[in-house]
Parts: sequence; C-alpha cells; structure tokens
Amino acid sequence: MPHYRQVGSIPHKRHTQFRSPEGGLYAEELMGVEGFSADSALLYHRYLPTAIVDAVAVPDERGGLTPNHPLKPRAYRSQDLKFGDGADAVTDRRRLFGNNDVTIAFAKATAPSPLYRNAAGDELFYVQGGSGTVETIYGALTVGDGDYLVIPTSCTYRVVPDGELTLLILEARGHIGPPKRYLSAKGQFLEHSPYCERDLRGPTEPILAEGTDVDVLVRHRAGLTRYTYANHPFDVVGWDGCLYPWAFNIDDFEPITGRVHQPPPVHQTFEGPNFVVCSFCPRKVDYHPESIPVPYNHANVDSDELMFYVRGNYEARKGSGIGVGSLSLHPSGFTHGPQPGAAEASIGADYFDETAVMVDTFAPLDLGEAADAAEDAGYAWTWSGRGPKG
Repeated sequence: MPHYRQVGSIPHKRHTQFRSPEGGLYAEELMGVEGFSADSALLYHRYLPTAIVDAVAVPDERGGLTPNHPLKPRAYRSQDLKFGDGADAVTDRRRLFGNNDVTIAFAKATAPSPLYRNAAGDELFYVQGGSGTVETIYGALTVGDGDYLVIPTSCTYRVVPDGELTLLILEARGHIGPPKRYLSAKGQFLEHSPYCERDLRGPTEPILAEGTDVDVLVRHRAGLTRYTYANHPFDVVGWDGCLYPWAFNIDDFEPITGRVHQPPPVHQTFEGPNFVVCSFCPRKVDYHPESIPVPYNHANVDSDELMFYVRGNYEARKGSGIGVGSLSLHPSGFTHGPQPGAAEASIGADYFDETAVMVDTFAPLDLGEAADAAEDAGYAWTWSGRGPKG
C-alpha cells in the first residue's frame, strides 16, 4: 500500500538484534514484491517461518475452463450456486471465470477456512453480504457488507465467518492496487482520487497463536501444496512497512459525475495485471438538459466486461432479468448497451440508486464449470425480445 504502517513491537533499526523477553532472537522476515525493489514489510516471528516438517501435493479440484464459444453475452445468478453445509471461503470457492491473468470465483462461507497462502498473486475480496474476520500473519481485519479486501501475495490467512459470508473473489497472477494515476510519485493519494488513505483499514495488533504441526494450504504456479509447519505461523510480534492486507468499503468510494454520461474509467477502483476493477455507486447523474443518463451502446474492443450487481436497481438492465446477485458477461466482439426502452426511460433522471462491481479483463474470460448451473440461458436474446434463431 502507498503508506507506511507499524503494528506491534519492532526494533529501532532494521536488520539488528531484536530479542524476546527470554533472550532469544526473534526471526526477521522480509515480505517484499518485485525482489528487493518495490513495496515490502518486515515481520518479526517468535519461531522460524522456514521450519516445515512436511510438504504434500494436494489435488486442485476447481475444474477446467471453457472458451466463451459461441461468443455470447451471458448472465448468471449467484443465488443459484450450490454450497454445502460447512462450506469455507478457500476450499469451497466456485470458479466462475478465468484466464491467464485472473481467476474470478464466488464463495458462500459458513465455516472457518484452513490456513491458506496464495503464492501466485494477490487476492481481492468483495463482501456481498454477511460479516467475518480475516486472520492474517499481520493481524486480523473485520469485514462486512460492501467491503473490499486486498490480500498481498504469500500472506498466510484464514477466513472466519460470522454466520454466512458471501464473497466475490479475484485471484490475480500478480499484484492488485490503486490505479497509478490516483497516486503521487511518492505514493500518496492525489486530490482527484475517489478514495484516499482515510478510507483504508489495516491490521492494528498482532495475532499470537500457539500450536505445533500446523497445516497451511499453499497455491503456487504448479498447483496446491500442503505444508506442515513446526509452529503456528501466526506468531508475529510486530511488523512495519508498506505491504500488508487492507480494506475499504464501497460506500467510501466518491463517484465522479459530469454534465453528460461519464465512461467507466471514472469508476476505476483497482488495477491488476491486464485487468481493472470499477465501482458503480449511487450517484447524481448527468445534468446537461438533453442528457441521456444510461450508457450508450458500446463495443468492448479490447476487453471482456464482467458486472456483479450488488445493490439497488440497475437502470440500464431493466427488463433483462438482471437483479441483485446477478453477474453479466459482455465479451469483446459483442456490442452491448442498455436494454430496449432504457435510454428513453432514463431521460430526466437525476439520481441512480445502484451499486455494482465491474471487472474488465484485457484477455477473454473463459467459463468455469461452476458457472454452468447458474446461467440464465435466455439473456443473450433480451435486446431483440426473441429467442435464438430456429
């Protein structure tokens, strides 16, 4: 993250002796990205973070991905995804879409997850409903409805729901952060940014757990491995730096509006490797006397557009069957836009009460097996009002 944070106890100088009350050295760990040339944090462990006693390959059972062929706009109802009793946010994720840059999954968790580490890239959670605690080596973060949570690569964590916790989950093949245009050369949010440091939450105190022979599930480029650690990895007495899990709520995103319709980049919230994430929030809409507030028809020339509808009424999609909990996929090569009659009906509106999370990818999104059972097969024909030819 762009700003420095310190939690717990740390020594005055980096890479110097830091001893426990019993006299032993704490084990210093550098958690850094891009080698030694970008953001990092220094963590101080009671036990060696390198002490594993077992490593076992674990089958990856997420299923395959299928190209969107024939090329069609598609819609899905997250409510139709099936989760068993005791589902967790790690092993029971349902992969909906993916490509070489990002995997997009959905989870409805009612049980604590195992300890988990994604060593292939950052993760981004969006909380559609419920609440819970995400415990990490940096400390814990409480999350609830509307929260985004960024979990950096190789951060060990587990998700503990309070009742039922519903999540949209992005797994990047790289790093996720604020758009660079929102940040100064030194990493401060600029005045034109729609959110800033005051909106962010990070861990505030260490978690000091005890235990021996503790399992951690690790996702890496070759698949899944289960490590068994000699001691519990939540043993960090303190840390500092600019790399850590952080959260902020979509309600703290300040929409940018104009006299005429504003394009999606004004809603951008995060960027990742070959994808962006945008937040469409309740807002005053266009105030030119002849404006048409809903979007114009547009072709996604270089990207696939995935929209997750999380609250309110989405004006451009009225009559399509889209509602809260729906996801729509509009691929590159398909010109899409408001449903029939939506443009005329929007004239004179001064406010849209809608909240949605959009993911634009710059490589086609393939379809995961979990998406099949949740698809609205008639969505592609809603602009014509007719079914498929023949």
